[in-house]
Amino acid sequence: MESYHFHTEGLEQDTIDLYHDTYTSLKGKLEFCRTGDIDFHLEQFEVFNNTVRMRVLGSYAVKQQNGNDCYVLFIEKHYNYTGSKGHTYEDADFQTWVVAYLKNDFDRVLIRRETLTDKLIELVHPVELDFEDDKAFSDTFYVLVNDRNKALRGIDRNFRNAVMDLRHEDFVIEIFGHTLIAGRQGATMPGTALHLAEFAERVCKIC
Repeated sequence: MESYHFHTEGLEQDTIDLYHDTYTSLKGKLEFCRTGDIDFHLEQFEVFNNTVRMRVLGSYAVKQQNGNDCYVLFIEKHYNYTGSKGHTYEDADFQTWVVAYLKNDFDRVLIRRETLTDKLIELVHPVELDFEDDKAFSDTFYVLVNDRNKALRGIDRNFRNAVMDLRHEDFVIEIFGHTLIAGRQGATMPGTALHLAEFAERVCKIC
């Protein structure tokens, strides 16, 4: 039986193969090692609000020369949804997320690709933080913040450039205080996971 660097209990072989390929890809490109048990306090993030239960299948440190390591998490997320006849069902996603720790306190920030609906809402209820000196960023991303001053101080040009390079339309970035997480709902292919990890590395170096 093959040995894996993550928990496999209850997983289908396709999911095991995907995580194994992702682990191999990251290990081949980054200074990448498994961590011990770390509580990343994922329950504090809005992106996991609809979670019934969650299991971290594997957590890995991406080592940084400045000592500010970032992390890659393989997550099993169970959630409820309502079917066409109003019945509630439970389903599961197997996701990959990255965690980075920031020097500045951003308070609460949510960044995702801007949709047409967002643009229409903004015409009536201006709730989004825009950057007058960076129209390309503001046209591309929807930024919701709790503390405008903290967000403006943290989301500087270097940070915005790093986010702009994270081009996948499904990526979500959420920040709680000094902790940033980034990922997407659903399965993440190895190349996309590597792109996420490289984004987290970059953020650790500049923020």
